[in-house]
Amino acid sequence: MSFQNTSFDKEKIKIVLLEGIHASAEKVFRSAGYTNIVTASKSLPKDELEQTLEDARFLGIRSRTQVTDALLEKAPKLAAIGCFCIGTNQVDLQATKLRGIPVFNAPFANTRSVAELVLAEMILLLRGVPQKNAAAHRGEWLKSAADSYETRGKTLGIVGYGHIGTQIGILAENLGMNVQYFDIETKLALGNAQAAESYHALLASSDVVTFHVPETPQTKNMMDAEAFAQLKPGAILINASRGTVVDIDCLAQALETKQVAGAAIDVFPVEPKSNQDEFESPLRQFDNVILTPHVGGSTMEAQANIGIEVSEKLAKYSDNGSTLSSVNFPEVALPSHEGKHRICHIHRNVPGILAKINDIFSSNSVNISAQFLQTIDSVGYVVTDIDQSSSLKAFEELKTIEGTIKTRILY
Repeated sequence: MSFQNTSFDKEKIKIVLLEGIHASAEKVFRSAGYTNIVTASKSLPKDELEQTLEDARFLGIRSRTQVTDALLEKAPKLAAIGCFCIGTNQVDLQATKLRGIPVFNAPFANTRSVAELVLAEMILLLRGVPQKNAAAHRGEWLKSAADSYETRGKTLGIVGYGHIGTQIGILAENLGMNVQYFDIETKLALGNAQAAESYHALLASSDVVTFHVPETPQTKNMMDAEAFAQLKPGAILINASRGTVVDIDCLAQALETKQVAGAAIDVFPVEPKSNQDEFESPLRQFDNVILTPHVGGSTMEAQANIGIEVSEKLAKYSDNGSTLSSVNFPEVALPSHEGKHRICHIHRNVPGILAKINDIFSSNSVNISAQFLQTIDSVGYVVTDIDQSSSLKAFEELKTIEGTIKTRILY
């Protein structure tokens, strides 16, 4: 499959932004000269989505829109996808990669918002506020210090010591907590945090356990019946990472037996598709559980920052071919060269492609000003800046190279 952008008329490039993406994203695109922008406050039904993407170059989504290989088949002009959130599991990353479509996300923009929510939930649960609040709404008056604790001196166990986990650790230390963490990779501890000997050791010695891991086969149901058996009796559990991390039925059983003193869950294995659909969960019966509708990163500040971060990445890819921080694509970036044409060539990662590209340039007497190649698994990406003379003829020949996925020329 081949894709060309020979005229680079920004007004004709269609950008689709779904699921109520913050207005800061549209502002970034318009500031960059893009005016053909379609927005929607929610995800679209299958037929409408396919029709909308027929001539779209860029797609922006959050977590509800599922981008499958079948959907990509209906979007032949799609050049890149932006996930205006942290997670990208709603996108078939392998299918997009093989079609030459880089996917971008916002791994850092909402870390503070998630960290603050976790911190607030931890304090409320340690004090027993959720159950006292629920009782008060029923007319009951539970004035008691029983099972109500300060954060100072308690141990916080962080599972997944990344951008969010480290921020939570620093904030918790400021409250006087002891912080330990577990991560499958060696991580530099911030502040006085210490790495736990093992996952189970962390569970057994933490008063509060909070999860901040990606959705992978290794993290699916990592908080299962065996893990709950290892958990320190009376501990508090928080999950603001991915809905598949905690086995909800096992958590419900642990709450019934009081193995767990309280929990805060922001993500669920199955979530309502819209605000009009009913939320169903066995956790609804427990007063000592804080249930939030996947709003860990849903603050006005975070959404504005996410809108800016992801739209800038998409605009930069459209303008100069940069794929820095793409989650599924070779990372390539070159500084702009005035008076040159930039040719972007996406291809299958097989031997000899670069030689064939440069043979075409040589046979057309094209002078290369700069060139960068990067590969990832089965896909390669070459960005080449060339003199303007003979660029169009060379560009047309590049499309004929066996293994070519997509090509673009930028003036």
